[in-house]
Amino acid sequence: MRRTRIKICGLTRPEDTAAAVSSGADALGVLLAPSKRRLTLEQAEAVFADVPPLVARIGVFRDATADEVWEAVARLGLTAVQFHGDEAPETCVAAPVPVVKTVGIGPPDGPLADLDRYRGSVAAFLLDTVVGGASGGTGVTFDWYDVAGRLPDWAPVIVAGGLGPHNVAEAIRVLTPYAVDVCSGVEISPGVKDHAMIDSLCAAVRAADLEVADV
Repeated sequence: MRRTRIKICGLTRPEDTAAAVSSGADALGVLLAPSKRRLTLEQAEAVFADVPPLVARIGVFRDATADEVWEAVARLGLTAVQFHGDEAPETCVAAPVPVVKTVGIGPPDGPLADLDRYRGSVAAFLLDTVVGGASGGTGVTFDWYDVAGRLPDWAPVIVAGGLGPHNVAEAIRVLTPYAVDVCSGVEISPGVKDHAMIDSLCAAVRAADLEVADV
């Protein structure tokens, strides 16, 4: 049976990290780029302090310098980095760990036609919603049905944007992504996670996987 991976992003507190791990999250993300949830390296170290070795640690950057990325990877033990800006394929290739490249989806959705230039330089794409010029972190869904069937078959796809326990199953049914990435959809307030919602989200993903397997 296929298994949709789960990433809980925008973590700011160690207790939320522990809750995500306990609920079955496969990957944990901290924002090291401008954001309401942005952490310093010192804060991120505390958030990741007790993460088990087989749970992925992801750092999110936006047009950071190579030195900033390398330092974060070394200090936080990052297993991958997520590039959320205008990083070129050459920048992705030079990263010290695998790269997840964010692609903004929204009118126009031209970036979907431009993904081939990243072939061989990224490990996966993360699809998020463009709202008001912001290509992600908006907590808004994009049109999954419009995107379905037009995704690259040569790189795993991670779906983000407005996901939560109430709709993650539909996203999985429509797009059958490699992973889902959830931030504000399991929050009480920016950066403060609701542990019960994380548990509900993970349960919804597992139930959707079973449903897709039976189709």
